[in-house]
Amino acid sequence: MGHFLHAVGVFFHHLAAVKWQFLGYALGCHVLKLFFRAGAWRAIVDAAYPDARLKYRSALGAYVAGVGVNSIVPARGGDVVKLYLVKGKIPGGSYATLAPTLIVETLFDSVTAGIVIAWALASGVLPTHELYSRIPDVDWKFFLRHEHYTLIGLGALLFAAVVLFLVLRRRVARFRERVRRGFTILHDRPRFVRSVIAPQSVSWFLRVASLYFFLEAFGVHASIHNALLALVVDSLATLFPATPGGAGTKQGLTEFLFRGRGESHTLLLAFSVGMNIAITVANVIMGLIAIGLMARTLSFKKLRLRARAEEQPA
Repeated sequence: MGHFLHAVGVFFHHLAAVKWQFLGYALGCHVLKLFFRAGAWRAIVDAAYPDARLKYRSALGAYVAGVGVNSIVPARGGDVVKLYLVKGKIPGGSYATLAPTLIVETLFDSVTAGIVIAWALASGVLPTHELYSRIPDVDWKFFLRHEHYTLIGLGALLFAAVVLFLVLRRRVARFRERVRRGFTILHDRPRFVRSVIAPQSVSWFLRVASLYFFLEAFGVHASIHNALLALVVDSLATLFPATPGGAGTKQGLTEFLFRGRGESHTLLLAFSVGMNIAITVANVIMGLIAIGLMARTLSFKKLRLRARAEEQPA
């Protein structure tokens, strides 16, 4: 976090050099991207609740609200707000059904992000040994040396699982049916491609365009290659959502991936922090407006308590 605060200071030092026109283009592409992503999520929810006919503006409001909260709350806390807001617009809606829609929404993203990271590895931008060196090893020697206690422990876990299954099998059956409903759109491949993959593909194009304009706005050499490098940074930072908006993580990754490309350390910090601040401010403003209009409150704590209270009877 200390590194991030230092980067913020560097950003404000370079504030006078920002090209505001390109910054506006970047934010415009970012906002437009959210419109397409909200539309894709609405299609997934509509498939799960075909009779509800969720309005686009409701899906957009809930989606933008979730994005806004995720920008300032770590560990995807905005997803709770997103589900709560959209559940209130669906008669008989269930969190068990709505939660899987978020998984479906990320399927294409996961594949696309994987392709981008694979490109970075194949091109040598992201050395494989650097990635593997950060993966923790698992030591299985303890279990092999104490095989007697290991077998007892596994037996106890198996027995507990059987008992739990027998006691809760009816509830599990109902819960499983609700969860399966959230994946309904996957059974209609043409609709999935048309209503989800197509708008998400456009959103990825807008995401790259936004990064390109951010590079231009902060004086870093703007090219498709560098925009893809910034996209790799975003994709990797998303895997470790330990800080709001990836603060700190993105700055370190940006310096690592842009090394040897002739860009100064301070310029890279100004770009990374400036982009992070601009996107966060835009997300928070839109999120607060959406939450205020849909939930009549701006308290994240109240929204979370409401969501839990509604979940109890189900």
